[in-house]
Amino acid sequence: MSNKHKNPTISFRITDAERKQIEARILASGMMKKDYFVRSCIYNRICVVGKKETIYPLIQTVNALYLQLHEMQKEFTALDCTPDTLPSSEAIKDLQIEYTNMLTAIIDLLDGAKYLWEEDCHEQQF
Repeated sequence: MSNKHKNPTISFRITDAERKQIEARILASGMMKKDYFVRSCIYNRICVVGKKETIYPLIQTVNALYLQLHEMQKEFTALDCTPDTLPSSEAIKDLQIEYTNMLTAIIDLLDGAKYLWEEDCHEQQF
């Protein structure tokens, strides 16, 4: 067996009816299954159900992100901050990718939940 490192696998269980629907969509898309699943997970709109149990974890994530960003801002603006005490450019790049992915997911989730706080959007649904 080769020493190749494989990417992680994501799996889940579905009903026969769901499988048939998904396979029909994959066939209609003309994409390979892998590409269809990846694009569906990344680019499809997220629909958030407006329950406290659904929204609260999102609020916790946003708050944790806020606290981390606030802490970074304090470190960057500290009086004793020197180039030696700042993170390396590689660490900053990794952090930027991590935060960009997290912020994109949060924005997508909030976009799906905005009917909860936007009156115009709420009125259009009825």
